[in-house]
Amino acid sequence: MFDAVLFDLDGTFADTAPDLAAALNRLRADLDLAPVPTARLRPHTSHGVRGMLAAGLDMRPADPLYDEFRERFLHYYSADICVHTTIFAGIDEVLDACERRGAAWGIVTNKAQRFTLPLLHQLGYARRAACVVSGDSARRAKPAPQPMQLACRLLAADATRCLYVGDDLRDIQAGRAAGMATVAVRYGYLGDGEPIEAWGADHLVARAEDIAVVAGFG
Repeated sequence: MFDAVLFDLDGTFADTAPDLAAALNRLRADLDLAPVPTARLRPHTSHGVRGMLAAGLDMRPADPLYDEFRERFLHYYSADICVHTTIFAGIDEVLDACERRGAAWGIVTNKAQRFTLPLLHQLGYARRAACVVSGDSARRAKPAPQPMQLACRLLAADATRCLYVGDDLRDIQAGRAAGMATVAVRYGYLGDGEPIEAWGADHLVARAEDIAVVAGFG
């Protein structure tokens, strides 16, 4: 049994794609462009504003208007950060299992703190989490191990006794680099890179509730 279970946020703990897609489509509306279906944007959600602007506007950081559109996107997203966002089915059961067994759980995300904390508060999980590490909490973000190491310090936990759960290759890279066991979730956003089987995760799960079994709580 693990002492702590740590989750990536977007695409692992919460389905944030609908609100991120809505922010992107508000930008497109400003340009008199038709909306892009959320399903088409979903695979890019784990890569944040950079992924959304690339997928929805074919815009990249080298574009001279990138910074302006980035700030407009973030403004729209911040204003309606938790309208359609929901926790993935099965996550509540995993959290309940952690708490029954006396194991800590927390969030380690690349999402900036100014979005992470309000979102978790609105979802109702901020006070339950034993730690919340955002993309700007540590010196480097995932796939570097520093956010995972910070989470261990906050929990006073040994990395080898922690399980990290994510839906992106960089989640698995960060967890492994920190010495944690890792779980890759098939229900997440996954992106369009290497197949999930090639990420090197210790475990693959199709449903969130299976995380409890991997953690030794099932």
